[in-house]
Amino acid sequence: MSDVLVAGAGPAGLLLAAELALAGVRTTIVERLPERPPYCRGFNLNARALDLLARRGLAEGLVAEGHRVPHAPATGLPGPLLLDGTATDHPFSLGIPQTRVEEVLEARALELGVEILRGHELRSFTQSADDVTALIHNGRTERTINARFLAGCDGGRSTVRKQAGIDFPGVAARWYALLGDVECELPYGPSTGPDGRSVFVIPRPGYVRIVVREDDPPPDKDTPITLERLQEQVEAVLGRHVELRAPRWLSRFGNAARLASRYREGRVLLAGDAAHIHPPAGAIGVNVALDDAFNLGWKLAATVRGTAPEGLLDTYHAERHAAGARILANTQAQVALEEAGAEPWADLMRRVAAHPAGNRALAEIITGLDACYEPGGHAWLGRLAPDVPLRVPGAETHLAELLHTGRPVLVDLTSSGTFAAWSAGVAVVAAVSSTSDTAGVDAVLLRPDGHVAWVGTPGSGDAGLAEAVHRWVGDVPVPAGA
Repeated sequence: MSDVLVAGAGPAGLLLAAELALAGVRTTIVERLPERPPYCRGFNLNARALDLLARRGLAEGLVAEGHRVPHAPATGLPGPLLLDGTATDHPFSLGIPQTRVEEVLEARALELGVEILRGHELRSFTQSADDVTALIHNGRTERTINARFLAGCDGGRSTVRKQAGIDFPGVAARWYALLGDVECELPYGPSTGPDGRSVFVIPRPGYVRIVVREDDPPPDKDTPITLERLQEQVEAVLGRHVELRAPRWLSRFGNAARLASRYREGRVLLAGDAAHIHPPAGAIGVNVALDDAFNLGWKLAATVRGTAPEGLLDTYHAERHAAGARILANTQAQVALEEAGAEPWADLMRRVAAHPAGNRALAEIITGLDACYEPGGHAWLGRLAPDVPLRVPGAETHLAELLHTGRPVLVDLTSSGTFAAWSAGVAVVAAVSSTSDTAGVDAVLLRPDGHVAWVGTPGSGDAGLAEAVHRWVGDVPVPAGA
């Protein structure tokens, strides 16, 4: 019996499984595809995703392999959203194939002991007050897998979401576009036809990715796409013949936007596209999936281990459902901006984006860098703590490295070891910071995902720390006098 069964071996499922295994939770992934697809869905890790991966030591290798772009992808704006000066340790977007990200996450999961069953499809499941029983089919035979929890990371058409009875409200697609990874002679960037419509050509190693709006989608959006259909649509837009060759991947996507009504139903949880679908504006998809998994992993692990304080697992829905609603709003807004033309409100948004402060704010919103869970009196509360350089006894380090174990940490920045007595209940790291970022901060309690649960300031002692530890870590011994 596994502690957690994860349906889907995409970015969300792989990172979630790795996070669970890091905490000692027995985890099994079932994935219906026998092997990773040969095509690549996306090529972008944003600043927020890199910040989160750095909290587990997973960002540095990817950054070394990828291509840095100093702005965030956005739709409908006249210029780029610059990341310099935004609230991130990685002020760039990273061009790197999603397939490579999945390879790294899979290696991490396997290293930590996750069982990955490829070519195994979750067909159905039942849940009780104590566990979940799933029926799995490998193309030849059926078997059952019992687990204490089931995580649906199985995409926008999630079997887990549907069978859990979780509604998926939102708006249906008004239009569809064709995507093709092909070879052709079109120049990079937009090519505009006589009626003002455009074909977008994105460079890729050895080929290009073409995106073109479909003028007359078939009644069934799942109708297979052929190279001839893609070429027909490209030529209809450009008004001339264009030869497309050697197709690697052909797909169709729309501007539907849906958000699961709840991210948890008993012992069943959702993450990634199973929880939300949205227009591809901002190239946000894989990044949001990683964000969901990072938020859920430590909370579910603590629940499985029996150390979670009451209500901890429910904060996953509270935090990430709200984030999902914001993501749907900003991706829909980008599409509306692209289509708005000379509308006055669209001109206003473009003027905001042209202003340095507005440009920075929009960059943080679109990438999720503005994420703040339960803000409080201090600017750090609820936010991802910055990766400040620190000196700990005998070594130089960074704040992110303190979170590599996936455990909560109380960082004591006083020179007198004021918070050493808390070491009986939560890991305490005595550190010295020489950066102005920590001015006025005596100590900080970090959740395993790096978000700040409590800040101690000069003169406040440990006021409020016991409550924060109780809420986010559990019932641990509180030092006398606290």
